[in-house]
Amino acid sequence: MDTTLQGRTVAFLAATEGVEQVELTSPWKAVEQAGGRPRLVSTRPGRIQAFNHLDKADTFEVHDVAGEVSARHYDALVLPGGVANPDFLRLDRDAVAFVKAFFDAGKPVAAICHAPWTLVEAGVVRGRTLTSWPSLSTDIANAGGDWVDEEVKVCNHGPNTLVTSRKPDDLPAFERALVAEFARGPMIAA
Repeated sequence: MDTTLQGRTVAFLAATEGVEQVELTSPWKAVEQAGGRPRLVSTRPGRIQAFNHLDKADTFEVHDVAGEVSARHYDALVLPGGVANPDFLRLDRDAVAFVKAFFDAGKPVAAICHAPWTLVEAGVVRGRTLTSWPSLSTDIANAGGDWVDEEVKVCNHGPNTLVTSRKPDDLPAFERALVAEFARGPMIAA
């Protein structure tokens, strides 16, 4: 199986603050190591503030703004978690539309921890099986999804592939799965 992401551009969507740093930086590194080109997309230009759980961590430069770009500019999407990050994203119309556009275009998406809250808001959970931080299980069920307590879950539903994981401890399995699935997904024209 080819797991190279050479020539692929992967969007990482994060709010201006609240993203769990390791859930951003570890998959970012996995994409780079597989030859992909990660791009940080946020709700505003500038820098985002990451957190190590509840403590401020590093800041990261935003490359693109959700309301100014579309899914057609990327091959895949990663939604890092953190409790506040997806809560802020699901209140931003442009961020929600950005996420939904990946599903409409049949492009692969990966989400970890609390990130499926944004998927619920985008209306893309119905009929899918996914995992997340356990406290989201009721939200996922209410949105028509099936929640499972697994390290990583790959769901192929229609033209889309969705890779989900529960928490930072699951990052190695999450990264292996997202790189493998992103390598299989459609590629934008160079």
